[in-house]
Amino acid sequence: MKIHAATVTAGDVRMRGGNFPLMGGIGWFFARIMFGFRKLKKPILGMEFAGEVESIGKDVKLFQKGDQIFGTTTGLDSGSYAEYICTPEVPLSTSMLGSNVVGIKPANMTYEEAAAVPIGGLTALHILRLGNIQSGKKVLIYGASGSVGTFAVQIAKYFGAEVTGVCSTTNLELVKSLGADKVIDYTKEDFSKSGETYDIIFDAVGKSSFSRCKKSLKKKGFLLEVLPRISHLIRSLWTSIKVKVGAAAEKAEDLTFLREMIEAGELKSAIDRSYPFEQIVEAHTYVDTGHKKGNVVITIDQ
Repeated sequence: MKIHAATVTAGDVRMRGGNFPLMGGIGWFFARIMFGFRKLKKPILGMEFAGEVESIGKDVKLFQKGDQIFGTTTGLDSGSYAEYICTPEVPLSTSMLGSNVVGIKPANMTYEEAAAVPIGGLTALHILRLGNIQSGKKVLIYGASGSVGTFAVQIAKYFGAEVTGVCSTTNLELVKSLGADKVIDYTKEDFSKSGETYDIIFDAVGKSSFSRCKKSLKKKGFLLEVLPRISHLIRSLWTSIKVKVGAAAEKAEDLTFLREMIEAGELKSAIDRSYPFEQIVEAHTYVDTGHKKGNVVITIDQ
């Protein structure tokens, strides 16, 4: 398939630098076994894309030449920083951690907008489901202006939750525009001192302490984390707090669910910056700062 757009994610940055700070020594060791010790086993990065089907194998049933598509190239199969890639067709009901997942691109999105959806959208959807997201729940999303956070705000609202987003001063308007009922500027206010309690606290950036979250969670509330912190899992054993962690086991049906939300006007991508492929170094340098809003997109000319 032809790639028209890809993204620079926090995961790409961690892969490039071999930096898995929250996984602990054992997690770091196994990550190095998977991805390489001295250098990456597969040097071409890129975990999500949007493009066009160039040709198909004889057994492919869900796609045809010319289809506009979007999806993931995760795990050991990263490689969307390219003009062309080859990926297997994954049946709708299949759930495979680290597998490539491909779907028809939302009709009302550009390639750049669509490329930004799969990783952040699938991760937010999966983790919110771990917390039994539903109408009437009070949800706080810490890191609401990042890629996962921007999708989590919108998906939680879609399920009928009351959403509070935590972000920095410059990102307050962005988070409000995505539908958050309340926003908290973490540079001026500590959410744990407000007296509010929540059914779910979703830490999308791995920066909130267990004690602060415990103080602000209702009894038997959920602490949802994108990045695993062993200390939080251990401390939860002595409390009523349920800590849920885990990367999304990508499903094509979930990507279809996100596409339907997008086409219904319920979900959109937050694009911070877009770079041509020739400036991919500058794109990574910007993401390295840790201050991107939403997503950083790479466009690939054809």
